Amino acid sequence: MTSELLTPRARLAELGLALPPVPVPAADYVPAVRAGGFVYTSGQLPLRDGTIVATGSVGGEVSTDAAAALARLCALNALAAIDELVGLDAVVRIVKLTGFVASAPGFVGQSLVINGASGLVREVFGAAGAHARSAIGVFALPMNAPVEVELVAEVAADL
Repeated sequence: MTSELLTPRARLAELGLALPPVPVPAADYVPAVRAGGFVYTSGQLPLRDGTIVATGSVGGEVSTDAAAALARLCALNALAAIDELVGLDAVVRIVKLTGFVASAPGFVGQSLVINGASGLVREVFGAAGAHARSAIGVFALPMNAPVEVELVAEVAADL
């Protein structure tokens, strides 16, 4: 079976991945909200089992490659939030991915870092994972995380 015919969950399994439990919000917000035909996720940090995987600035304490892997984890957490709210199979397409990179002075590889998240989304959704994107360098992120990712997904109208 070609990967274009697989469901997002089947593609995750093919990649050897499973959706993690949705991280518990660290403040007064929810992981994802549906508004009309769209789901907006809150910014997701590189959390695994409720613990941040790495801290520090990219280009400083965290390498570009390590940060890209962390961005992938952030995207996986965002997909878990979408799945919990409406189910991954309800996703028609990923519309927008926004990534924030805690950047050391002089670091300009934000797009390389956020490629980790973009790559996962494309692997899981195929052509429907092609998205608009922003990769933004910032001074600091919550919990001293190196990266944070949020998604906007279009979902089926009949839900």
